[in-house]
Amino acid sequence: MKAMRLPAPGSPLRLEEVALAPLGEHQVRITVEACGVCRTDLHLLDGELPHIHYPVTPGHEIVGTVAEAGPSVMRWRPGDRVGVPWLAQACGLCRYCRAGQENLCEYARFTGYSVDGGYAEEVLADARFCLPLPAGTPAAQLAPLLCAGLIGYRAYRAAGPGTNLGLYGFGAAAHLLAQVARAEGRRVFAFTRPGDLESQAFARELGAVWAGNSGAAPPDLLDAAILFAPVGALVPAALAAVRPGGRVVCAGIHMSDVPRFPYELLWGERSVSSVANLTRADGEEFLAIAAQLGLTPTVETFPLSEANRALERLRAGTLQGAAVLVAGPQGAP
Repeated sequence: MKAMRLPAPGSPLRLEEVALAPLGEHQVRITVEACGVCRTDLHLLDGELPHIHYPVTPGHEIVGTVAEAGPSVMRWRPGDRVGVPWLAQACGLCRYCRAGQENLCEYARFTGYSVDGGYAEEVLADARFCLPLPAGTPAAQLAPLLCAGLIGYRAYRAAGPGTNLGLYGFGAAAHLLAQVARAEGRRVFAFTRPGDLESQAFARELGAVWAGNSGAAPPDLLDAAILFAPVGALVPAALAAVRPGGRVVCAGIHMSDVPRFPYELLWGERSVSSVANLTRADGEEFLAIAAQLGLTPTVETFPLSEANRALERLRAGTLQGAAVLVAGPQGAP
């Protein structure tokens, strides 16, 4: 089968013929319909994540159909539609797994990073970590839910209750989260790259009460802020924008260094935290909410062979919503 492979850090992806390994006892072989393009994939390309093995096939927002199931797989059968998220496997035995925190598993493996991902026509996945997906929804509409939606939702819960929510970086995750927040009666304040008027207008279309540059002060103090932009300098900016007792949540796997800032920005029981990965429970919960709300991602699709173009569009900030690679006949070179 064909896959877009990363041969080395800093290199463009290459379309290659790849043979899948033999199907494992707890694995399913999945025919990929679509795979979302995530900023984490850029960190992978740039060598900013630790312990990357090369070559690797990126992609961790996978929508597909089960083609074959291993002998111990009970939940899935050929023809079932499933999603493969970032968390590919957890040990189930370490202190974090035993505490229900498999997202922090000491031996976790991750899709499109430590195991090959969905920038491909087929993929192998641990059946125990796949998520059920509806049969009738277009694959490109489901793919962004599997990371942009899931990680965004975990960050949203970490932000806690409150009316005024700031979203720094209005891309794939924020445009989904804005819809959830608005449905729950919250006021969304969107922060974008300086001068990005298109993204600011997009945020207002999705119900943001205010949209402006990332360094600007919002018209009202925020109860919480979530940082999707991987820019450490935004941490003190966000702290300055939240009220006493407010929270700043960093939602990315990688961020540039946070600069020194005066203690007065943190004082007043403000806090800064991060979210890491996701759990299967997060997936089940969020996908149910997405279905209930009729959550609608804004997507731009690309053939599998044009993964490099999709990634460059993401890097340049010229996408509105999410980029999704389409496999199969539509994605053929």
